[in-house]
Amino acid sequence: MSADHPLRSVLYVPGEKARALEKARGLDVDALIIDLEDSIAPEMKPQARESACRTIAAGGYGFRQLALRVNPRGSAWFADDLKAAAAARPDMVVLPKIESLEDLAEASRRLDDAGAPPYLALWATIETPLGLLNLREIAQAGVGAGAGGRLAALVLGTNDIAKDTGVQPGGDRAALVPWLLQAVLVARAYGLRVFDGVYNAFSDLEGFTRECTQGRRLGFDGKTLIHPSQITSANRVFAPAPDDVAQARAIVDAFARPENAEKGVITLGGQMVERLHAQSAARLLALDAAIRARASSPVDKPATGPAPAGA
Repeated sequence: MSADHPLRSVLYVPGEKARALEKARGLDVDALIIDLEDSIAPEMKPQARESACRTIAAGGYGFRQLALRVNPRGSAWFADDLKAAAAARPDMVVLPKIESLEDLAEASRRLDDAGAPPYLALWATIETPLGLLNLREIAQAGVGAGAGGRLAALVLGTNDIAKDTGVQPGGDRAALVPWLLQAVLVARAYGLRVFDGVYNAFSDLEGFTRECTQGRRLGFDGKTLIHPSQITSANRVFAPAPDDVAQARAIVDAFARPENAEKGVITLGGQMVERLHAQSAARLLALDAAIRARASSPVDKPATGPAPAGA
């Protein structure tokens, strides 16, 4: 998955909901996390695993990235979940409750032993106090040889973080902001993507849009979702703004001029601009181009069935 692949909206779908998984083929969502963990009752987990992996292996989701969220390390289902994931070959495996580099290393080792392809990435969900405390070590290990270099993203489990710490986030999530910024900082330091937590009141689209806007300002790449009604707002808020696209194009064009070919710093519009800004601008333009190309491509025909709902 290239760095400019849009991942603005990431929707959870329960792994045993066949009709919801079918309907998701017609949603304008960037990625789906097919869940085997929180949304699945213990007695249903084997059935959900079989259904989810059959769906992933069948494909047919077009531009949508497919992730499988497995059960946590230490659970009765962890080993079988990873073995099944290696065979089904989603784009990503989402690991819940990551607290240490050993959590990542064991997951990567099990995937390797099961014959998973090198491109199968890991997303680490950070949702406990210990996970937050060890965030830097987790990211550093995840991109290194110790975890097979599979780590590609961090996912914030804000509900569990608030519950386990006793923090009361409030409407502006002020009490969570230091930890959210910490996650963004670590992700950027180690070249990872980072996704904001879910917004529970899926019927409150105004509140959801506010939280998306906050997440975008904090530096998140996208938002995890629990309902299809949230997709449109997430896609809009986490897409590059027109003014940012125009500025990025001006920076790239300026550095492309022959007289600036060897310069590390130039003046543009009365401001100093460094070549590193040109690199960031090029990435933004690539993301904008990918979003525009997707918007102009044929729209998949939605399947019938109830709307997906996630955990």
